[in-house]
Amino acid sequence: MKKSENRVAIITGGSKGIGKAIAERLASEGIDIVLNYSNDTQAAELSVEKIKMLGVDAIAIKADVRKKSEIENLFSQALEHFGRIDIVIANAGMEIVNVPMLDYTEEQYDKLFGINTKGTFFTLQQAAAHVSDHGRIIVVSSSTTVYVNPGFALYGGSKVGPKYFVEVLAKELGHRGVTVNSVIPGAIDEAGIFAEMPADSPYKKEIIDATPLGRMGLPKDVADVVSMVISDKASFITGHHFMANGGAKI
Repeated sequence: MKKSENRVAIITGGSKGIGKAIAERLASEGIDIVLNYSNDTQAAELSVEKIKMLGVDAIAIKADVRKKSEIENLFSQALEHFGRIDIVIANAGMEIVNVPMLDYTEEQYDKLFGINTKGTFFTLQQAAAHVSDHGRIIVVSSSTTVYVNPGFALYGGSKVGPKYFVEVLAKELGHRGVTVNSVIPGAIDEAGIFAEMPADSPYKKEIIDATPLGRMGLPKDVADVVSMVISDKASFITGHHFMANGGAKI
């Protein structure tokens, strides 16, 4: 077992999109990274190589967050390699949107709630068991938990539970100085369903037109908020939900 001299962060769903941006941002601040991924080993390995170039240590661990045993193994391997866990970012998620409630299938329900709700719950459970005193736990949520839109019933519903988990765990871990918060992104370009969507998509234009700042968010915007929440400047903030959506009301 290696004893890390740096803080150590686990980031679920860390090989692409928002998770990747968070991993690179934290690494740039001298934090060692445990990058969790579910399928794309090549993307995870490339991310680890890039992170190591920032002067920190990093490992990639494959784990399906729908399976409690694999989450437990993720944390065990992280502890075996680094000897500590100081930050946990529960970012892994899945989107199936623009589907009327009448048309969602049981398979889609199981996938969304399996990853977004069950996966987050058991990630938080392991975080609570293993994060260092005065550590940081963050859930990457969704603005669909705040603004209700047609076609988002299952996706938004699967994200509502984790917001409640955050508030409960903040109270349960406060005596250890551990803060538990969520970051709530709006529509983020270059991530999720927007990753392959063309720049001139009418859907993107609708979002931009509804955003006072006149643009969609980027993964780095979410990473900036996460960086703030894990810092000492946020040591007295817990059980809070940080909206990062450019002021959009959708």
